[in-house]
Amino acid sequence: MAETAIAGLGMTEFGKVYGPSPRRFAAQAVRAAAADAGLAITDLDGLIVSPGLSGSPGIELARALGLRDLRLLVQMNSFGATAGAMVEHAASVVAAGSATAVACVFADAPLRPKRSAGSAYHRDAHEWHGLDGLRAALGFRSVTAYYAVAAQRHMARYGTTSEQLGAIAVGTRAWAAGNPRAQMREPISLRDHQESRWVVEPLHLLDCCLVSNGGIAVIVTTAERARDLARPPVYLWGWGQGHPGHRLERGSDFGLTTGAAISGPAAMKTAGVTPAEITMCQLYDCYTFTVLVSLEDYGFCAKGEGGAFAASGVLGPGGGLPTNTGGGQLSSYYMWGMTPLSEAVIQARGDGGARQAPRNDLILVSGNGGVLDHHSTLIVSPHSRGHR
Repeated sequence: MAETAIAGLGMTEFGKVYGPSPRRFAAQAVRAAAADAGLAITDLDGLIVSPGLSGSPGIELARALGLRDLRLLVQMNSFGATAGAMVEHAASVVAAGSATAVACVFADAPLRPKRSAGSAYHRDAHEWHGLDGLRAALGFRSVTAYYAVAAQRHMARYGTTSEQLGAIAVGTRAWAAGNPRAQMREPISLRDHQESRWVVEPLHLLDCCLVSNGGIAVIVTTAERARDLARPPVYLWGWGQGHPGHRLERGSDFGLTTGAAISGPAAMKTAGVTPAEITMCQLYDCYTFTVLVSLEDYGFCAKGEGGAFAASGVLGPGGGLPTNTGGGQLSSYYMWGMTPLSEAVIQARGDGGARQAPRNDLILVSGNGGVLDHHSTLIVSPHSRGHR
């Protein structure tokens, strides 16, 4: 099995970018990723697409790009865990010799002019049927409500506090200040976090991620080929997935553990590393709580100690475990699992500019989908496995 690497990264504008459809964003991102790698679009013989809320793009993107005679064409969706799963699948196919250069792309455009960001995920009353209607009547009208329950459970069991969640938001915003692509770059304080309005208690507005329009693509190929292309390779050391299947019922582990406890050890075992060797994390941060519980499940701290770990300052600029160095989904842009993956590529290449972390040897990338239902983990590095 050949060693594999990410050879190209393509990114569109993000945020309140109106006009382009998700398919157009996706096409822009794939073309940009190919150009970044120094490849012609016709050099691609594989395409994996992940649709957003709109259900687009699908496999028809291949025709829109003018791709022909592909050896791999797949549409995948495990929500925020899809980016890691796409790269895992692309790397496996490339390593086996079944394809030579595979583009993985996510794009979406949920924002609309003169409509709030929250409306992108809003369901009208007539859409609630059966038991869904009962949940809605009890206040469970958004995914945020379910994450709030998860956070409350963790708080009740371990004494985790809102201020500890706030430390994650503050540190992430500090990283965003160095990212010219970030939607939110103004510094915030813990007081700002605590005074931001409740969305669903215990989650404040500043505990919740952004909503963005845009697209991101990466190109996966063999490490040998990547070394001859235009940009430094980002080597894929390990990957794993975890789908715990929590039931929302008494006695479940919902809110206490996530699929990171499965996908993390799998990825680290494949890579031959331990949590102590990881020098940087790019974690899926749809909510601050997702970061906290993922850190525990990856083994960076003991179960129940994620709050104190985050509040210590270890995740922010100058900390010992730089995390979400581009501002993450909380402050930069929300492109599902492509947000942490894109920043990992930027950091591994040393392209972070003002936000570049000093140690980029081993970077852990996480993806989280559903309500802690699906998880993917990648271990990437600017160094080949042989370098070690």
